[in-house]
Amino acid sequence: MASTLAQKVWADHLVYQGKDGAPDLIYIDLMLMHEVTSPQAFEGLRLAGRKPRHTDLLIATEDHNTPTVDIDKPNPDKTSAKQLSTLEKNCKEFGVLLHPLGDADQGIVHAFAPNLGLTQPGMTIVCGDSHTSTHGAFGALAFGIGTSEVEHVMATQTLSLKPFKTMAVNVEGELPKGVTAKDIILAIIAKIGIGGGQGHVIEYRGSAIRSLSMDARMTICNMSIEAGARAGMIAPDETTFEYLKGRPYAPTGEMWDKAVAYWKTLKTDDDATFDKEVTINAADLVPYVTWGTNPGQGAPISANVPDPADIADAEQRQATQSALEYMGLKPGTPIKSIPVDTVFIGSCTNGRIEDLRAAASVMKGHHKADSIHRVLVVPASSRARLQAEDEGLDKVFEDFGAEWRNAGCSMCLGMNPDKLVSGERSVSTSNRNFEGRQGKGGRTHLASPLVAAATAIRGTISSPADL
Repeated sequence: MASTLAQKVWADHLVYQGKDGAPDLIYIDLMLMHEVTSPQAFEGLRLAGRKPRHTDLLIATEDHNTPTVDIDKPNPDKTSAKQLSTLEKNCKEFGVLLHPLGDADQGIVHAFAPNLGLTQPGMTIVCGDSHTSTHGAFGALAFGIGTSEVEHVMATQTLSLKPFKTMAVNVEGELPKGVTAKDIILAIIAKIGIGGGQGHVIEYRGSAIRSLSMDARMTICNMSIEAGARAGMIAPDETTFEYLKGRPYAPTGEMWDKAVAYWKTLKTDDDATFDKEVTINAADLVPYVTWGTNPGQGAPISANVPDPADIADAEQRQATQSALEYMGLKPGTPIKSIPVDTVFIGSCTNGRIEDLRAAASVMKGHHKADSIHRVLVVPASSRARLQAEDEGLDKVFEDFGAEWRNAGCSMCLGMNPDKLVSGERSVSTSNRNFEGRQGKGGRTHLASPLVAAATAIRGTISSPADL
């Protein structure tokens, strides 16, 4: 029977097939852990007198609560400090490998694992974090799970789930200059909505997707969850294999050859069908930016803020009105005229080395606008930070007037010192712009590193073409 990529990976991990509508039991190859969703899971094992079934298939890092400056000093936030110390104690007690703050392989959970070659095609990967979908860029079936499920995987290395529906998003053609992976995914979410992929695994296909680097593919899969999808996937190819080869956890020698032979089978059969399918013409895409309070409220950067009066659907009209009130925007305002206070470049969406290079290429020779309060550049992993410094990117950022930070989730979310204050407006390369996401009362516009860098130069939302 013809199968999609997601169905093939699911079938290869099927331990027990549920009967009469009951869920299946699937094997989990790798679970990534961090300080936020793991304490309850560890405590559950402790109370039950259990040990992890396969500690070699668990790996942890510190990212959400970590400070990005003065990491060699005591953490000033007592709650964050306790979260981090608890993870360290739990990992030591249960024998789970941890890359803590200050370690060369520390970083955001969805950035450090690909760096090490832990993320590989055909794997099932879970984490107590919604943006686990990032790892689908390698042809892995990767998705976020809840705390009780984290405990279940630790205890059994399996998960009880019903099969997901499948969805194809075809992006065909050549991308125009200045259009990035972030613009592709923002355009997709604007088209299908934040519930457009609900219950589905989205497979991104087409010539425009195949032309992307692994860093760019991770950006797209990362934000699948923002379209309501359970996961996002891209079939592995030579770009994938080249990225993985030689990394610490990648197979070597004869095992590498066997792995690649298997990985090459991980593609949707020509006669397979999807439950839903969407096609986008890459040539029609432009830089996108969000104007509202969810990732689906986005538009081309040259557009105007929408007018609720022009929206026929009552629910959508009210949602637009509420978003504009929170964002402090008037209908019809040109997006390019919106002044910005803060620019954040980082996160598991756009904090990789290619993102840092892109931002630096725009900033080089410029200085941030006087009206911009601060520009934070935060690498997604310590390895990306070290590589950026080897290339001299840190000097470009500092000469520009930006703050060059240590790796972590940083201003993607308000769980560490890098927060917006009420009413402060940011352009952010992260993945969510919900009310208060970057700090209580903060206003967030999602964009690519290119748009973020150009905005930092001009002081209003801009693309490099506006410089």
